[in-house]
Amino acid sequence: MIYAQLPAEGDHIGRPLPFYLAMEEWLARREGTESYFFMWQVDPTVICGRHQDVELETDLDFCRSHGIRVVRRKSGGGCVYADRNNIMMSYITPSADVVTTFGEYTSGVAAMLRSLGLDARADTSRNDVLIGGRKVSGNAFYHLPGRSIVHGTMLYDADPEMMSGAITPSRAKMQSKGVKSVESRITTVKEHSAIGLEEFKRAVRGSLCGDRTLRLTNADTEEIERMSEEYFADSWLYRRRSRRDAGRRIEGIGEIRPRIITDDDGLIERVELSGDFFAIIDPESGLLERLKGVRPDREAIAAALKGYDASRYVAGLTTEVLLDVICEGI
Repeated sequence: MIYAQLPAEGDHIGRPLPFYLAMEEWLARREGTESYFFMWQVDPTVICGRHQDVELETDLDFCRSHGIRVVRRKSGGGCVYADRNNIMMSYITPSADVVTTFGEYTSGVAAMLRSLGLDARADTSRNDVLIGGRKVSGNAFYHLPGRSIVHGTMLYDADPEMMSGAITPSRAKMQSKGVKSVESRITTVKEHSAIGLEEFKRAVRGSLCGDRTLRLTNADTEEIERMSEEYFADSWLYRRRSRRDAGRRIEGIGEIRPRIITDDDGLIERVELSGDFFAIIDPESGLLERLKGVRPDREAIAAALKGYDASRYVAGLTTEVLLDVICEGI
């Protein structure tokens, strides 16, 4: 694995978060079979999953009043809060099997933490890394042609007040976790170790990459900045709308909330799915092909979904369960 380094060492601190999301894509477009890794830190930011409704999952007024940026990423999963206490980590690798790659990555991160004397393990059920049964690292993934991108948080330290104020997880999600607050589920490296932040970052880099480095040029960073512009658009950030009371939380998959939009004739024009589920392939593309122009009732939708394999789009999701969820949104 090669560590991707910006032209100046300090460049990995202080840039807006969309720059680093674009940097992942830039690295994924490089020719060859190498895998890349890099770490970065940002000013206070909430990062929402691809399929989430930002207005339901975050307290936008709180974020505005506290100077917290809100960004949507291209991977699935739930909202996370990041600031300078938190180290973000990105892994880009050639892979056709993103699910296997994801498991290998989280297991590798857990092993790295254990090498530092921490009681860490990967939680394969929801893509977290735990210390003592509490979450220290949350991760997400998505796939580009020929490449898998895995990225996540590593809580060196945390500000629970800002975290719980900025993020407003659904009641269904919190009930499924059996806890009453965000902060009761998390822990930090600092809580379990006396290692300093910079020393910890050096240990992570050394463990995962050794001395192998790709140093980007100023021209590379300018191209990445151009690529990042799409993340700043309101049309991207607010691309999801759903109803809080519609949808279901499915064990091992996450929360799925449907929204059915009909045309002037009362037929289905568009299907939107929001929530914190992880998609292997964007499920809406396959659904729209089958459901556009269909009557919005269970019998017609079931007929249209005959032969549709929902698990190709969302791992573990059956077509029967997806049918139930969609019909709850009608």
